[in-house]
Amino acid sequence: MTTESPKPRAGARFVDAFLQSPFAGLTPWIVMSLLSGPGRFEESVAAALALSILFLFLSHRRGGALKPLEVFDIVYFGCLAAIGLFASDTVITWLETWSGEMSSLALVVFAFGSLLLRNPFTLPYAKETTPEEYWSSPLFLAINQRITLVWALSFTVSAAAGLFGDAVLGQPDNFWTGWIIPIGALLFALSFTEWYPDVATARAPREPGEPEEVAPPLLKLFEFLPPFVMGVGIAMLVTDNDPDWLAIALIVVGIVAGAAFRRTGARRPAASAG
Repeated sequence: MTTESPKPRAGARFVDAFLQSPFAGLTPWIVMSLLSGPGRFEESVAAALALSILFLFLSHRRGGALKPLEVFDIVYFGCLAAIGLFASDTVITWLETWSGEMSSLALVVFAFGSLLLRNPFTLPYAKETTPEEYWSSPLFLAINQRITLVWALSFTVSAAAGLFGDAVLGQPDNFWTGWIIPIGALLFALSFTEWYPDVATARAPREPGEPEEVAPPLLKLFEFLPPFVMGVGIAMLVTDNDPDWLAIALIVVGIVAGAAFRRTGARRPAASAG
């Protein structure tokens, strides 16, 4: 009699999926951006550094390979933490204003640098969910180069928005430049990371007799938009960001667009079945 190995629990599967995604390495940066502000530099850096160490530990415990982004996280936030311990009040005040833009620019340099070295930072994450036989294929490398490029552009948009909010508007906590634009860029990069591999694989040349694959529609790339737009409208109302009519309009647009996306998605499988 043979016994099957127990399946991992849902929580364990979620943790595995999280640690195998570039989002794990980027979470400390997101946490720092959310916590940073006047009087909170040390706390935001400490939280980001603690998360970086925690995720590295969990990844190692679960058999994951060491990833350049994980190392970069610890080195970068470790340096900021050391600066916070010994810097003067003037330097700390400067960092409270500009640390967000510094972090975004650091990610831009890291991401584009990994492309120049032909070692896209998303590659180690992709290897953990892809059979080893495909690791050396040109398609696998090309997919990760494009995904890493989209992440690099996302970091660039975040840095540019933050710089505009701080240097031009003089508002480090501006609702649009400090929150909405960077979050939107992040969500697009996440969606592209999920969408593009199936598209590239479906479009790749095939050997004679090899079955065709159906590429996911372009609409799937933008499925995040309706809830995001609705969330922006709700956030405007909650945070009293005028005008209220725009907030309500965004909520309505998000609801209507979400319903349209669901109808389109429901029709597509039916059409394919026919």
